[in-house]
Amino acid sequence: MAIKARIALTGRPGVGKTTLIEQLLSSLPLSAGGMITREVRKCGHRVGFSVVDVADGQERMLAYTHHRNGPRVGRYTVDVEALEAFGVAAIRHAIRHYDIVVIDEIAPMELSGPGFAPAVEEALASDCGLVISTHAHSDHPLAHRVRRDLELFRVKVSNRDHLLAEMLAAFEVRA
Repeated sequence: MAIKARIALTGRPGVGKTTLIEQLLSSLPLSAGGMITREVRKCGHRVGFSVVDVADGQERMLAYTHHRNGPRVGRYTVDVEALEAFGVAAIRHAIRHYDIVVIDEIAPMELSGPGFAPAVEEALASDCGLVISTHAHSDHPLAHRVRRDLELFRVKVSNRDHLLAEMLAAFEVRA
């Protein structure tokens, strides 16, 4: 039987944090819910990000280069309503109904939603297993707390292929 570990992944954008989280979830005998953030590409160019509900795979646009209303993060405009109604709701639902809460990731885009940080705090205060990723250079106090208080895995190109086994070991599951 697997235990409910509480782990954090950190690393640069595009290094493979989300891919590792998806591999971990498919290898664990535990139920999981929460949110994953994915790049949206058109013609080989990143044009935005979507938020995916881990439990059912439904997806909504989180940020887009052509969106006009909402806070700007770099060249993207965040759809705060979608973040709150879909991503934050998925986190809160996972706290109540699943063994593991997934939050990918604590970064400026997600933090632009007023309900996001409180939902992360609720997850941290719960007795659920946690899999949380943070932007490598985030100075937000919540990202610092997650990196300090959870078992931390630093994802790099040089180690990402070996981290799955270590993450499974944190959940006491053999690869």
